[in-house]
Amino acid sequence: YSPFLENPELEYPLLALLVSGGHTQLVHLPCPGRYQVLGATRDDAAGEAFDKVAKLLDLGYPGGPVVDKLAAQGNPGAVAFPRPMIDNGYEFSFSGLKTAVRNQVEREPVAVEDLCASFQAAVVEVLVTKMERAADELGVENVVVAGGVACNSGLRRALEEMCLRRGFRLAIPSLRLCTDNAAMIARAGWELYRLGVRSPLDLDAYASMPLVDRI
Repeated sequence: YSPFLENPELEYPLLALLVSGGHTQLVHLPCPGRYQVLGATRDDAAGEAFDKVAKLLDLGYPGGPVVDKLAAQGNPGAVAFPRPMIDNGYEFSFSGLKTAVRNQVEREPVAVEDLCASFQAAVVEVLVTKMERAADELGVENVVVAGGVACNSGLRRALEEMCLRRGFRLAIPSLRLCTDNAAMIARAGWELYRLGVRSPLDLDAYASMPLVDRI
């Protein structure tokens, strides 16, 4: 719900791309309180893949920001990394891409900037292609993005270009609202309250609660 914080005028139906260290999901929200998970990652989340590639390249943790910074200085076409599952529905898989980076490092020296740029380009193309296809097939014009990977400059730029070209309305939170924050939790709670959902006083907390269809 972080996109709503700075875009209260957002209208349903929405298509949401959730990209973080723990999740990579495409979610259709036809109306308030209703959502359908169209696809999720089968293995590594996008943010997890960034972290693992950064570790492989000895770039430290968290990996997303440093890979993004180095990618801006590299050639995204230097290495032809695969675009995993790009034409296969709405599910994602990034573990093979991480393996491809490792194989490239072991096979032939390439500038770290070019490795980062080529890896990032592969991840971004998969995410943007699937989001565009889903918006087309569902007839949705309003698309939103949330999660820590939404900070990535390459992803933000590619989504903006795609939405401008297709005439979609895009809402991406400012950088400070992309990572974990209390404001988005409060906004989600307000949405439930507005819909009449009430929780008992013995409500428990869950560190990791999966998003399931609510149609």
